[in-house]
Amino acid sequence: MKTSWDTAPVFLVRLMVGSVFLAEGIQKFLFQDALGVGRFIKIGIPAPEIMAPFVGVVEILCGALLLFGLFTRLAVVPLTINILVAIATTKIPMLLHEGFWKMAHEARVDWSMLLGLICLFLVGGGRWSLDEQRRTRAQNSAESVKAS
Repeated sequence: MKTSWDTAPVFLVRLMVGSVFLAEGIQKFLFQDALGVGRFIKIGIPAPEIMAPFVGVVEILCGALLLFGLFTRLAVVPLTINILVAIATTKIPMLLHEGFWKMAHEARVDWSMLLGLICLFLVGGGRWSLDEQRRTRAQNSAESVKAS
């Protein structure tokens, strides 16, 4: 049985999560000192000159996959690891040094992205996705072979 989660709501979650990650990935290259290598050095990520571009590429590619609804559940996995590392390296230290409310304010986007990623992992790309088109095409092809 199809539910309303097969259409607009999933598309809107994909649009939100995918566009944020895509934009953040691009910004890691545009603003390397503030958001790329410089930021990774500041927060203590090992091998920042390798990890910042790597994370930027992952965010761009997986963000784009979410926007198109292509390999949605697969694209969610590296982005979930990404956001969990971001929380562990930036928000947990903030909680310990500056308190709950400062951390809660700064973590609102991370929290929203994490919940959006969990939602997409659970429900997939929805009806308005390339995943659904691929599934429908494969199902139709299997039915036509079966009918022959």
